[in-house]
Amino acid sequence: MTCSTVTQSTTQSKTTASAVEAVVDAVHETAHHDQATTHHDIVIVGGGTAGITVAAQLTKGWFNNTDVAIIDPTDKHYYQPAWTLVGGGTFRKEATERSEASVIPRKAKWIQDAVAEFEPERNRLRTRDGQIIEYNYLVVGAGIQINWDGIPGLKEGIGRQGICSNYSYDTVGYTWECVRNFKGGVAIFTQPKGAVKCGGAPQKICYLAEDYFRNHGTRDKAQVIFAAPGKAIFGVAKYRATLEAVVERKQIETMFRHELVELRADSKEAVFEHVETGEQKTLSYDMIHVTPPMGPPAFIASSPLADAAGWVDVDKDTLQHVRYPNVFGLGDSSNLPTSKTGAAIRKQAPVLVRNLKALAAGRPLTAKYNGYTSCPIVTGYGRMMLAEFDYDGKPAESFPINQARERWTMWLLKKYGLPVLYWSGMLKGRA
Repeated sequence: MTCSTVTQSTTQSKTTASAVEAVVDAVHETAHHDQATTHHDIVIVGGGTAGITVAAQLTKGWFNNTDVAIIDPTDKHYYQPAWTLVGGGTFRKEATERSEASVIPRKAKWIQDAVAEFEPERNRLRTRDGQIIEYNYLVVGAGIQINWDGIPGLKEGIGRQGICSNYSYDTVGYTWECVRNFKGGVAIFTQPKGAVKCGGAPQKICYLAEDYFRNHGTRDKAQVIFAAPGKAIFGVAKYRATLEAVVERKQIETMFRHELVELRADSKEAVFEHVETGEQKTLSYDMIHVTPPMGPPAFIASSPLADAAGWVDVDKDTLQHVRYPNVFGLGDSSNLPTSKTGAAIRKQAPVLVRNLKALAAGRPLTAKYNGYTSCPIVTGYGRMMLAEFDYDGKPAESFPINQARERWTMWLLKKYGLPVLYWSGMLKGRA
């Protein structure tokens, strides 16, 4: 046998072995695929306010057998609107937390996993743990991503040196610690550029803190500053007039058109940048409440479902995706041109559910969302104004009174009524 013959024989053997290995790998891959792939009629991504509300409405009824799955990795569910009150020392933090299992609708299947990749052309998605989940209809309500590392010095400094924030269950307690221990000096409250949870929330804690300082004898020693990138305290004229009067009455200094761009915890300095000129200025502080920058969840922003800004790209009236007809979106992760609030979700959810059912039945999508949102703006202890408006910024009020007035009754609604509406109404599909 010649050397070339041996080489040829060896090559053929290697080729045969490679072919066998490829077949074995294919068999293993097929077996893995069969084991990991599941199918549900309706898959909901997100187990927060939006996802649970939609799931509850889709599955309610004694004889309702709709196949709904909710994908969310978290163990806890939070009533976040009350964190303003927690930061002001007038609501127990523990009362805002429940287990995620306790809010999952009884007839829905909970997949405790995270989405890694959407494949809308194939009506399926992949999870972080390797599951492939197929669907007939997809609903995306995955909330908003808080970018704690979006401001240099924030992530490292939060919870110490007077740097506080109401935007996390773990940090909101420190806000109250800062407020009640404030003995005088400079107290700054910030709002970032772009979308945030409830556009009025950053100023609510400012009003509560100022009220606390006044009631406890430290207001005359305090300089209270509210810094925001916008041109005014609120976008809707009717409510803006009231809030401008609140700011004047409380003698709060406003720094409009400014955004926090850096924190120096050890020296207690905050760097602000003018959003038009780029000019920077540094302020010393004794306490600073920071609303961190926010944006679309990364797994959505990098997906085919996203618009150019990273939000789920839906029709603002029907909530149906503009490119994938069997996909719907609502809540904070969508690009709906309205404030990102739980009250907005309360009005979006029934529209989405009606249109999804219509699509499944081959009927036109006739339900329309008008952009309704609500912002209960606490202006002090025992005082609140309830702002409600639509896409056009026109008031869309629920009560036969002037809701632009600060009222004690609205404070009661905020502190006692709305939590009940949330836990026992929205999350149960009843409101």
